[in-house]
Parts: sequence; structure tokens; C-alpha cells
Amino acid sequence: MRIAALSMTTIPSEHKRLPGFLIVLLVLIGVSVFINYIDRGNLSIAASMVQDEMHINPAQLGVLLSAFFWTYALLQPLYGWLADRVNVYYLFAVCFAAWSVATAATGLVHTFVALFALRLIVGMGEAVSFPAYSKIIALNYPEEHRGVANSVLAMGLAVGPGFGILLGGTLMARFGWRPFFIILGLGSMLWIPLWLKWSPSRNLVPASSKQSSPSLLEFVCLRSAWGSCIGLFCGNYVNYFLLTWLPYYLLRERHFSMAQMARIGATGYFGGAVCAGIAGWLSDRWIRSGATTTVVRKTFVAGGYVSCATFLALAAFVPGARGSTILLWLAMASFGVSASNIWAIPQTLAGSQAAGRWVGFQNCSGNMAGVVVPVVTGFVVRQTGSFRSAFVSVAVVLCIGAATWTFVVGKIEQVKWERSAELLVAEASASR
Repeated sequence: MRIAALSMTTIPSEHKRLPGFLIVLLVLIGVSVFINYIDRGNLSIAASMVQDEMHINPAQLGVLLSAFFWTYALLQPLYGWLADRVNVYYLFAVCFAAWSVATAATGLVHTFVALFALRLIVGMGEAVSFPAYSKIIALNYPEEHRGVANSVLAMGLAVGPGFGILLGGTLMARFGWRPFFIILGLGSMLWIPLWLKWSPSRNLVPASSKQSSPSLLEFVCLRSAWGSCIGLFCGNYVNYFLLTWLPYYLLRERHFSMAQMARIGATGYFGGAVCAGIAGWLSDRWIRSGATTTVVRKTFVAGGYVSCATFLALAAFVPGARGSTILLWLAMASFGVSASNIWAIPQTLAGSQAAGRWVGFQNCSGNMAGVVVPVVTGFVVRQTGSFRSAFVSVAVVLCIGAATWTFVVGKIEQVKWERSAELLVAEASASR
């Protein structure tokens, strides 16, 4: 039985509880993020094995690890545009199936070129994810519930890699890397019928938000849009650094075993997930108590970035493996504090009628970090022989991101799109 579409106008903001089907929908979103991040990060877990089997150097491995992000980043604007125009629930289901099939096929190929091509396809499928998530959350969940709603995304993107490292590392150590990809890809397909059953039957923009559709010009001329793009790029720089290179670092730099690497990586990601959930709940509670959305969202994001940068910089220079591991755990937990509020900001700024496009535009630039980080890190490690410079560069980028979210992004409130175009024209005329 399909669920009828529900507008936010049917959930008055003064009500503190969500309808049951929206809770189920949120759980399914969380599961999809969980699968999403296992699939995008599983190659990094297998990187050492793939490198030995295919006889590739660190620079080539960096290209393989970045391949996913080439299509993932570039297709974000297209999927954002589609999410605002077609049934976002069906769109997401089709793309989910595509990346799951490509993941399963990865376990069957034996050449560098074939593996590279399949990673491009996985990126094509997963590119729909965050434009679709943001569209769905903006459509169905009011502001005072978005911290928790987005913490589900943040927890999924932390638990996914953590579970992937723990289970994947254990299974790969025993059976090799190929069976893990095949089982994971085929098993993920079981999620699709549940999604089609519980998702609303169509997109429905709340009546209170039916403003004119924003143009590309309006997006690119907004300071907050560019601020969110730069801020996300900086956050993704550390996220993808850890996702693509942490297993390799623990194995080759700190000389842990595959099983030890799995436990250490999983613990860090699980800690980040817990912090993301707590931060989402606290941010919603703070807003309900009367604090402004601007103060709440920026405090959590900037605070998480700076804390993470501090712990990463320290981890680079601690000689002992145990001390470095503890600092890495603290860094990953700190990043979790920022994660849920990062996605709540563009959802509020764009409103439900433009959330897909805003996040698509933001993710296109933000996820270029996924293209840059694996290649740059591989090059730096090859040239210097260690990860110290790579860790320091990540810390610097995070501090830039904290400043961007704080000072470049403006007040966190919905943009009045039909007025923003008029203001742009007026300002241009006045400057002549």
C-alpha cells in the first residue's frame, strides 16, 4: 500500500511528534545512507589487496579511489534539478538499483580499466542521494525536526563506513575482497521494495512555500550559496580523506593488521555516528527553546570543524600508534558534531521548492573534494614517504571551512526567491 503524500502544512510546527509513516521513512533513509557509504568506501578497505593483485602504484590507486567522485560530483546539479521536477522517490529507487548492480559487478572484474569504469557507474547512481534526501526532508520535516532528521543522514554516513570496515575487513581477511562486493551489491536490492511501499506517492510542496522557482542566476549570485559550497568542500575534504585513505594509513603507516584496522576504523566511525545523533537532538532542542537557527547551526558546524582539525593535526605527529589512534577517534567524533547541521542549513535556505537544486549545486562543488583528496594524498605520500603533510593539509582546510560557514554564509532563513532576482537586478543597475 502506497502512502499518500503529506505536506508540512499538515504537521503544525507546535506539534512535537512526527506521524508514524514519517518515522518509518526516516529509518529507510538512514538505511539507504548506511548502504550508500558502505558501497562508496568498500574499495578503500580492499585497496591494499587490489594494489597487490593488480600491481598498481599509490598514484594509480589514488586515481581508482577518486573515480567514484568524478561522476558523483559532476551529476549532482542534474539530479538536483530532476529531484525538484519528477517523483523524487522513484528517481532515488532507480539510481539505488543502478549503483547496487555496479557494486556487485565490481567483484567480478580483473582489470584496472574495468574496475575504474564500474566505480564511475557507482558514482553515477549515488549522485542522486543527497539532492533527493534534502528534497524529501524539506518536503516532510519542519525546521525543529530537521536536526534529528539530518542526524539520521550523518549517522548513516558514519555507521556505513564503520560497519564496512569492521565486516569488510574481517571477511576480506578470510575470504578475499571479491565475495564482499558481490554479496553487498545483491543484498542491497532488498531495500528497494520497502522504499516503494513506504515512500509518499508523489512530491508535494507545502502551500506556504509555493514561491516562484529559482533560476541558476539566483543561485550563483547568492553569497550563502557559495559559502555553503566552500564549507561543504572543506568538510568533505576530511570526510573523503578518512574514507579513502584511513584503512591504508592504518595498515601501511601504523602497521596494524587487517583485523586491527577494521576495529579501529569502525570504532571511530561509530563514535562519529553517536556524536551526530546527539548533536542533531541538541540542536533541535536548542532551537525549540528559542535560539535562532543561525546561531545553532553555525555553532555546531564551526565547532565540529575546528575540533576535528585540532585532533587531526596532533595525530600526525604523535609517534605511538595508540596515541594516534585515540586522536583519530576524537577527530572523527568531532566531525560527527557538525554533520547533521551541515545538511539542515541548505534545506532551510532553499525551502522545499528548491532544496534539490541547492543541494545539487552545493554537492557538485563540495564533492570535488572526493576527486582531489585521493589523488593529492597519494601524490603527497609518494613524494614524502609519510602521511604527516597530508594530515596537516586536511586540518588547514577544515579551519578554512569553519570560517566560511561562520562568516560567508549569511542568516539561516529561507530565501525569498521571487524577490532575490529583483534585488540582483536592482543592485546591478545601481552599480552602473
